[in-house]
Amino acid sequence: MGERDEPGTIGRRVQQLRVARGLTQKQLAEPVYTPAYISTLEAGRVRPSDDALRHLAERLGVEFDELATGRSARQVTEMRLRLTEAQRVLAVGEAESAVEQYTALLAEAEAQELPEEQAAALLGLGECALDTGELVDGRRYFEEAEERLADAPLPARVPALRGRAVAHYLAGELRYAVYLLESTIDELNRGGLHDPDALLLLYASVIGPYMDMGAHARAAQAAEFALALAPQSGDPALVARMHRSVARTLLAEGRLAEADASLAKAAELYRGLQLRTELANCHWMRGYVYAQNGELERAEAEMREALHMLSVARATLYSSQLTVELADVLHRRGRSEEAAELLRDVLGGLSPERGAVHAAAAHRLLGIIAEDARDTDRAEEHYVRALSLLERAGAAGDLADLCRLLGDLLRRTGRVEAALDAYRTGLGHRTAPGTTTLGPAPAQPPV
Repeated sequence: MGERDEPGTIGRRVQQLRVARGLTQKQLAEPVYTPAYISTLEAGRVRPSDDALRHLAERLGVEFDELATGRSARQVTEMRLRLTEAQRVLAVGEAESAVEQYTALLAEAEAQELPEEQAAALLGLGECALDTGELVDGRRYFEEAEERLADAPLPARVPALRGRAVAHYLAGELRYAVYLLESTIDELNRGGLHDPDALLLLYASVIGPYMDMGAHARAAQAAEFALALAPQSGDPALVARMHRSVARTLLAEGRLAEADASLAKAAELYRGLQLRTELANCHWMRGYVYAQNGELERAEAEMREALHMLSVARATLYSSQLTVELADVLHRRGRSEEAAELLRDVLGGLSPERGAVHAAAAHRLLGIIAEDARDTDRAEEHYVRALSLLERAGAAGDLADLCRLLGDLLRRTGRVEAALDAYRTGLGHRTAPGTTTLGPAPAQPPV
């Protein structure tokens, strides 16, 4: 029947419940057991059998689990109901309110020693931290969630693994983020653990790191896998709300297993709603491909769609990163002033610890715009800032391109030796995306 408390703890619980209900030991024992047995049990000198606990639970008017563990199945189901409510709050972008709910739930789950519910609350706190850009806290929450789920199957641990990878990615640690995501994808696919939800989460999350590392072919493939795996539900929020309502009804009727099943469906749908940020990355990726092909109008449309999805989700850090790439498209469409204004707005929300690669991209583009305006001093200043950020993040492809831009600028201003140094630095960072930078591609899913 699973873990239960020690005999002494159970004995004290039985005695407290018996006294609270005004029963004698004889009344509690009849007709199956003797008062002496109840006395021995209450003293903690005997480990009651499952049959004995069922008899006592029925006489005391409580559930078997409550007598054996101190917590009822109803309490656990009610906690899961509140966890899905916190998921809903986070999914609609109310991160601060979600933090309050998850914090209270974590404390309650710890008090009742419920590891799965602890992990769910920690995972929620980690997602809230990603939304608000508190990356160190987020990574800590995800690591703690993984610890609580150490004995669970891999698909159950994927959200925590993915969250930790995203926290590293947003902190500029690209290669480690890719390693975490690819190794988990490989373990799922090669081990035959085909879980569409888990794979969707991983493929959608690896797009950003691939893009920043210059592995555009892998990013495009991951985007197509993610879109193919995306759940096809007309209105997941509506369906999830229905499942929550059904769960409340079933809970009131004492049908706990069915209530738990409805809550599991609601939780899955809310995870899908939280994937709005990840699916926005797919539109972002398509916009990038259009931009590379010179289809700038289509690129702008895709990026604005992605930006709208991210804004609805209040994913401010992702929104800042995407805005940098939208600014590049606007610049290429001849709208440099509009692009520069966007870049200046977002730079305040980016830093070496939060979005280093895109902060560098913003400085790079501002440098190009300054060069177009013949302001070489300002252009050089932006290029040097970008170079410092990219060296820290290890974005090899972007570093090589930036060194070329800086070298060209230095050469045009007569500083040939400095230009040669910049070119040499760039050549040192020339790597083939998908080979020395990333290693072998992960196994493909049976989509």
